[in-house]
Amino acid sequence: MISLTDSQKIGMGLTGFGVFFLFFGMVLFFDKALLAIGNILFVAGLSFVIGLERTFRFFFQRHKVKATSFFLGGVLVVLIGWPIIGVVLEIYGFFLLFRGFFPVAVGFIRRVPVLGSLLSLPGISKLVDKIGESNNMV
Repeated sequence: MISLTDSQKIGMGLTGFGVFFLFFGMVLFFDKALLAIGNILFVAGLSFVIGLERTFRFFFQRHKVKATSFFLGGVLVVLIGWPIIGVVLEIYGFFLLFRGFFPVAVGFIRRVPVLGSLLSLPGISKLVDKIGESNNMV
């Protein structure tokens, strides 16, 4: 079993609440306040889970400047008051930031009994393999 420090446990809680508020804000037709709270909690939770220094190093690597600017710019746009545009920018930045993790996540999901059989269907399998190939090219 993985042992977590107290700050990592707090970070997991903050991240979970952040994802909840982001989801709930989108369900309620892009409510500005819920999305702003979700963004702040998500970024704060991520900082608690992996640490401030590692968070800073992750976001501000030279090859991730574009992704970071889209993600943090989207957070800023949501905080300013344009939630739909901000969420679109955040989603694009999120996929650019975490595209290296997608093949690992797909490999894990393929081992889950029901989800693995869904991912092995002909149309979905080709799409998932294509996403994995495009991520490895970068």
